[in-house]
Amino acid sequence: MKTPPPSRSLQRLRGLTPARVGLGRAGASMPTEALLDFTLAHARARDAVHAAFDVSAIIAGLDDLGLETIGVRSRAGDRKDYLARPDLGRSLDQASAPLLARQAGGCRLAIVIGDGLSPAAVNAHAVRVVRALVPRLAADAIEIGRAVVAIGARVALGDEIGAILGARMIVMLIGERPGLSAPDSLGAYLTFAPRVGRTDAERNCVSNIHGAGLGYDEAAFRIAWLIREGLARGVTGVALKDESREQSSRSIAANPD
Repeated sequence: MKTPPPSRSLQRLRGLTPARVGLGRAGASMPTEALLDFTLAHARARDAVHAAFDVSAIIAGLDDLGLETIGVRSRAGDRKDYLARPDLGRSLDQASAPLLARQAGGCRLAIVIGDGLSPAAVNAHAVRVVRALVPRLAADAIEIGRAVVAIGARVALGDEIGAILGARMIVMLIGERPGLSAPDSLGAYLTFAPRVGRTDAERNCVSNIHGAGLGYDEAAFRIAWLIREGLARGVTGVALKDESREQSSRSIAANPD
């Protein structure tokens, strides 16, 4: 039985969201095209989780930006351990902690790039986000004091890294859990005064950075705003509301085309 065409209102709705809405049905099942599309999206999400983390390319990209990079690992020995034991991804292995300690000395800002749940997202977007971020930070006289690439990383690993380095603020760029419409989404997590035991309520997050989501320039604008305001106010998380969009709107209104 042929699936009837979607209504005009449903077609407009589909144009506004990548979500799977109004798929229709063929008998008691989904149409074949919708089922195959879902199966492909699920396979892409699984592939993103298990993708190889291209550490050498990321370090080379950061070097091109003038950032000397330190490589570290979490206690997750391999990808299987990482996925089965989230706690292992939240702390450094025995070799990494003393390595970072030799680089300690305090800095206003440190950047950590971790593979997270989508190494594919980090490979594709992390260096590009940093490239867009650097000039915005320079305009506010903020320097990236340390850059770290972390294998087997969860978000909280940045807290231990930042505490050892003596950073006032840490920005963690990490692959987000792949979705069926965005297998390569990158997130940026900002934590003021990082230390082990910080909670998600003490962080700000800029998420959904990917080709069909938040662009690099907009992401860099929002991250830079949160860094500047977080350092100035001495807070991140629920105490720091992201008002960067309001500032952007005022700037556009003040400089019409």
